[in-house]
Amino acid sequence: MRSASRPRRQRGQALVLACLSFLLLALMTTLSFNLSHALREKMSLQQHSDALAYSMGVVEARAFNYYAASNRAIASTYVGMTSAHGYMAAASATGDMMRAGQMSFFIIAALEVAQCPPYNFQHCFDALEAVMIAMDYSSKASEYDQKVQGVESAFNKVIQELDRMANQIHTSQQTVHRAAKNALRDGQSADLSQLTEKNVPGASELNSSVGGMNADEFDCAVDGMNCTRAGNSSNKARAQVMTEISNASRPGWAANRSLPVIMNGLPTYYKSDFIKDLLKDIPQEGTHMIVGHQGTAKVAQTKSNIHGPGQVTGNEGKVVVADEHGTLISQWRHGFGVGTYKALVESSENGGSHEPSGAHSGQHDMFKGINTKDLMGCSASGNCFMKFRASDDPDRDWGQPRVYSYVTKQFFVGDAKKAPWELNDSGSFTLTHGAQGDGQLRLAPGEGAALSKALVYYHRLGPNGWKEAPGLFNPYWRVKLHPFSAQEASQVLNRAGNSDAATLAGAKDLAL
Repeated sequence: MRSASRPRRQRGQALVLACLSFLLLALMTTLSFNLSHALREKMSLQQHSDALAYSMGVVEARAFNYYAASNRAIASTYVGMTSAHGYMAAASATGDMMRAGQMSFFIIAALEVAQCPPYNFQHCFDALEAVMIAMDYSSKASEYDQKVQGVESAFNKVIQELDRMANQIHTSQQTVHRAAKNALRDGQSADLSQLTEKNVPGASELNSSVGGMNADEFDCAVDGMNCTRAGNSSNKARAQVMTEISNASRPGWAANRSLPVIMNGLPTYYKSDFIKDLLKDIPQEGTHMIVGHQGTAKVAQTKSNIHGPGQVTGNEGKVVVADEHGTLISQWRHGFGVGTYKALVESSENGGSHEPSGAHSGQHDMFKGINTKDLMGCSASGNCFMKFRASDDPDRDWGQPRVYSYVTKQFFVGDAKKAPWELNDSGSFTLTHGAQGDGQLRLAPGEGAALSKALVYYHRLGPNGWKEAPGLFNPYWRVKLHPFSAQEASQVLNRAGNSDAATLAGAKDLAL
């Protein structure tokens, strides 16, 4: 008798597979939610980092543009000094012009005396009259000298206030520099903290080490500030820059007073009453004219350099000086005479000088010189200014400063009620597999980081704007986001303390 075998029951396998599939689907769904959350948070953090780098660059560019405008204002104080010295020299020349007339008539008197004996006594009378006219010129010379003495105190006050203005403007530059440097270092000053509050609440502040790099980049763009990678030019070299710009900015009248002439060669800026006294009322008759009248004013190394070229090598701007000179020719009765005149006004820390001496009382020591101190020690004195520290290295962007941003944020919420896609408060779960132990699977992201760079650059508007070298006398500073080189990104990440990311950034052939 043969017994029949019955097949084993295999029902329930599909149910197990279905449960595993649903579990895997739930995990994938949860993972996709976490990835979407991480990507959204990462994009927001990167945009915030870009905005922070750009905004800090705007603060720096505005500081540079302020330096440019205020440097021009500082130069204008020296231009004002040259004009004031020009007016003072022109005024001082009036007395010496009268003495030139006196000398001319003494010569005429001598010529008349030479023709007097033995029979032509008219020449004797003419000689006597010429001497009297010469004495009238002498009296007028003293009168005009006294008038100049009466305004000398006011002149010195003007120079003193202009010198003080230059120092006060530079003090404002120092204030702006400190405020901008603080903003670049902490990423919070100058209302930059609002970027975090409004864009990415919970993000970290700017990494302090990266902020230190920004502060150093800012200082290295200004010649005279402490810089870790470049030295400073000398005080004399910086003084020469401001001196040349000041002399180049002088108005035409201060630079050259030999061109505008009126009757008999006398410049138009002298009052008609003075011209009438000099050429008509005192001599009463004859022909009298000024020839070779010249005048100028400038910031110079010494007063003897006043008639040198506008750009003199080594001109450190130690004095402000002006002069006025020419020749008076007189033809009267039977003779003619020639007299020269000269006025010179110099202000310097050593007391200055003033010619003619009759128009002078006291000293002209209110001008203290240009850029006489180190920039770091130039506070309320020294007549300093901000000068761009250029570089000939294209890899350093010709000295134009860079601005970096490195911020982090914890993407893990840690509250299942606020972020249910994280499953629980730890964002992970544990799988147990018998003797093989437990395994932990983390679905939620941890901390994210963002790195950005901006370049503060100089560009004048117009078709040839890129040809102009960067400087701090024209307000054409701007900012843009700028790409990293691998070495640069690795350096910034190392400074931020993220060595793993720095190693990854320095990997060969990795595009950033």
